[in-house]
Amino acid sequence: MIVDLPNTTTAGVSKALVKIREEGGAVALGRVLTLVIAAESGREEEAIEAANDASREHPMRVIVISHDEDSRSDTAPRVDGQIRVGGDAGASEVVVLRAFGEAASHEETLVTGLLLPDAPVVAWWPGVAPDVVSQSPIGRIATRRITDASTQPNPLGFLNHLSSTYAPGDTDFAWTRLTLWRAQLAAVLDQPPYEPVIGVEVHGAEDSPSTALLAAWLGLQLEVPVSHEVSIRATGSSGIHAVRLVRRSGIIELDRPEGNIATLEQPGKPTHDVSLPRRSLRDCLAEELRRLGPDDLYGDVIRRGLPRLRGPVHVDAEPIGAGASVATPSKGGQS
Repeated sequence: MIVDLPNTTTAGVSKALVKIREEGGAVALGRVLTLVIAAESGREEEAIEAANDASREHPMRVIVISHDEDSRSDTAPRVDGQIRVGGDAGASEVVVLRAFGEAASHEETLVTGLLLPDAPVVAWWPGVAPDVVSQSPIGRIATRRITDASTQPNPLGFLNHLSSTYAPGDTDFAWTRLTLWRAQLAAVLDQPPYEPVIGVEVHGAEDSPSTALLAAWLGLQLEVPVSHEVSIRATGSSGIHAVRLVRRSGIIELDRPEGNIATLEQPGKPTHDVSLPRRSLRDCLAEELRRLGPDDLYGDVIRRGLPRLRGPVHVDAEPIGAGASVATPSKGGQS
């Protein structure tokens, strides 16, 4: 069910929610958190769909604040509201607020009266993020703050900005997309012969912030030189392409040329395929909502691992196993 509330107020939306609950039996007592989505006008639906899907695992109230930057100069402040419940909201209840004029400059005021009492607040910017998310109007009221470096005009530059502005509770989908890669690499290193890794190569697309974070994580955890290399493959695939872990007995190579299947090669073992799918927006959001406290590991990687990482090296668009040189250990820490 969708209820439109043109030219309304926060109080008006709150009263409408109570009325819908009383008349239609929609229950909010099972909601475990409030998700606030700060979306650009015209780009709300993809985020709402991901939130609806994630709500089946995390029942919640979703509040979407939508505004057009050009509308902030409008002389007539106005808020148009919309409430979605039932089949149009998954296991959540969705409140969409489209703000115009001066009303768009008071996001915190619009949201505060609609938050679930005594429940955590998670903020998500699916598009361009504020300069310092923890100090933004929405960020100040949230315990978790989610950004997405891949949607920023300069993804790698945005990562460096996150490193300098990080506050406990911040996270980014560029990190969440690494979960399967990190799990697979950790599983490989947890097998014999248990030799130390003496060098690492991480290959990925030029605009992939996840590639940089994976390189930073490996360098921080293994305390070895890491080569962060970027290229455009013939297939045009984005994201992470491959990882090489160098041991004295040989090289472990995890290569995902395209699609969702990667190839794992290890010294003395048969080559086999590994399922390594690209994670959807819904999967990333659902994972982040499982953790309502600070992600300390992400904090270490973004603050300590990323600054130690040397800038990306551009290489030819050839398969990683086609003779590319391997980073060798050097004195003085990570390269």
